[in-house]
Amino acid sequence: MNRSVKGLIGLGAAVAVLGGGLAVLKYTEPKDQPDEASTSVQETTQPAQGSGLTPGHDEKAADLEGVIIDVVVTNADEKIHVIKDDEASDESVTRYTLDGFEGIPLNSSVIGTLANNARNMTTTAIIEENCTDLEKFGLENPSVTVEVKYASGNKKKFFIGDRVPSGADMYVMFDGSNTVYTVPSSYLANYTKTTMDFIETTILPEPAEDAYPIIESLRIERQDLDYDIFLEYDKKNSENAFSGGTSATHVMVEPTDAYLTVERSSDITNGMFGLNAKGIYSVNCKESDIAGAGLNEPFCTVTMVCDDGNTYVLRLSEPFTNDDGEKCYYAMLNDVDIIYIVAASDARWGEITPIDITSRIMIGSYVWNITDLSIKTADKAEKFVIKRKPEAEGKEKVSTTDFTVTRNGEEFDAERYRQFYSFLISAAAEEFAIDTEIPDDDPMVTLEYTDSYSGQKMKFEFYDYSTLRSLITINGKSKYFCTKSYVDTLIDNISRISTGEEYVTTWK
Repeated sequence: MNRSVKGLIGLGAAVAVLGGGLAVLKYTEPKDQPDEASTSVQETTQPAQGSGLTPGHDEKAADLEGVIIDVVVTNADEKIHVIKDDEASDESVTRYTLDGFEGIPLNSSVIGTLANNARNMTTTAIIEENCTDLEKFGLENPSVTVEVKYASGNKKKFFIGDRVPSGADMYVMFDGSNTVYTVPSSYLANYTKTTMDFIETTILPEPAEDAYPIIESLRIERQDLDYDIFLEYDKKNSENAFSGGTSATHVMVEPTDAYLTVERSSDITNGMFGLNAKGIYSVNCKESDIAGAGLNEPFCTVTMVCDDGNTYVLRLSEPFTNDDGEKCYYAMLNDVDIIYIVAASDARWGEITPIDITSRIMIGSYVWNITDLSIKTADKAEKFVIKRKPEAEGKEKVSTTDFTVTRNGEEFDAERYRQFYSFLISAAAEEFAIDTEIPDDDPMVTLEYTDSYSGQKMKFEFYDYSTLRSLITINGKSKYFCTKSYVDTLIDNISRISTGEEYVTTWK
């Protein structure tokens, strides 16, 4: 994964104007916490000019040293080793990485501040020369020590002490001198951070629009489900506006065939791209780390196959509640040696069910793709044949006037047929009825049609299942439940086909 992918790691603080053309970020300054020593510091100061690690050292002199190739930051939490990233650097910009974190996605722009801010550091004032009481500035035992090495081979060091009472600057002293300076705290904020703060929290970067792959399939395997949820790219429907179905680019294949709704399924099909973590649990993980997070036997595994040849596997742990009371998962992406913490609201694969993302549309064929349609009840049978008029052949957009319709062998009004079909497709599934036993009684209504576009022959049977519900089977398999009042209204509308009466379009 590219180390320079976008996204902050929860640094939440300020980064100064950077050298080397790197990004400019801003942190929130910590609140002032002056202690007794800091409040006694003299306010009389004098301007200090210059940049680099030697006060008064101008930029031309700094250039003679060359770029910084190595930085060691020792702060209250740990020792951070920054090295020049020869693979990522070029003639125009020098980039940096963390030693020992090869293959870990890092925020190289923020890491670069640890070198660039040191090289381009400008002191703002001289506080005290030949200082003998370093403790009052927090420099007797400084909280941060920064050692740098230049391309010239020279090494230099500086120390960071307390924040000045005003809060805008911090006290700094350079190795080999007892003069205390102030430096804008925005230059120094990142030296107090930990390694975890420099790790990229965008788990899988979102591709550029012109490089976005087609997600060919997505499979969700979960311990709490006895079936997989498998979604597949619907090429025909995605690339033709008159094929029927819904506007979603994918359909459900398992545990049953069903259309998806865009608003409820897009973060399932495409949500792995751009997925951000709330935090980092472990880096350069050992087997014990993976087992401790419950990812050796993941609660949920999401496999996304793309048409660019890449396959991504995301593993999620059992859900847990973090200190803020938010439901989260531990997560790992294949080939990335990091255990992330992700919010359950951003990783919905761990809790969705098929009905959560599917459309309520049961009959999805476009009206003028139907070439024949028959429908029957206990005492009525109707058969329609639909043909495109010769002069309409080859047209991309068609309407009612481009077709002829016959009913039981006789000419029939095409618009009246379209109105009846419109009622048919208004049938809304209420819930799945997978593996439901089919009643022995004859169905209340049987509907059959041929879709010329998909080449499918479809058979829908509506059964009397309970007082308020009907069972719908598709091609002989139990599929949905719907309200029985729709089926009663359908039977009534079938009887109206030959009478010319208006169809009933509402039901309770």
